[in-house]
Amino acid sequence: MRLDHVQVSCPPGGEEVARAFYRDALGMTELEKPPLLAARGGCWFKDGTAEVHVGVEKDFKPALKAHPALAVDDLDAMADSLAAKGYPVSWDNDTIPGRRRFHTADGHGNRVEIV
Repeated sequence: MRLDHVQVSCPPGGEEVARAFYRDALGMTELEKPPLLAARGGCWFKDGTAEVHVGVEKDFKPALKAHPALAVDDLDAMADSLAAKGYPVSWDNDTIPGRRRFHTADGHGNRVEIV
């Protein structure tokens, strides 16, 4: 078994805010959605084997606990880059022994862990 993708949500019309985070800030590539799914809104992103789907929810509430965890090659550089772009960076290097990580939030407030 392997993980195919994770999905987070955004409010209707929130695709550009999602693109600003997942594509522009994290550097993921936007994927073309299949036509039937594209009609529903949202957007998909991929980098390496990590794939994040952003779906539209009418009564959107950001995920404050549930989250994708994305692994990057240079954790410090990613933290600096996100902070410079105005995204929150909250380090948590004590909870899991031996694992450096931080949490951030996409432009809609969804929690994202970076390891």
